[in-house]
Amino acid sequence: MSRILKADETISITNSRKLVDLRNRIIHGYDSVSDDVIWGIIIRHLPVLKSEVEQLISED
Repeated sequence: MSRILKADETISITNSRKLVDLRNRIIHGYDSVSDDVIWGIIIRHLPVLKSEVEQLISED
């Protein structure tokens, strides 16, 4: 995600920094990640990310 945003500053992904932070936490501290937190992210934020990515894909 960081490389994509650095390569093209016109790309806008909601909560991109938080996505990167979550990825790092899952990779490096998986035992401290709550299932409830992950589920909340899936329910609340994944649909937004999916919509933004679909929009970016359709622009090409």
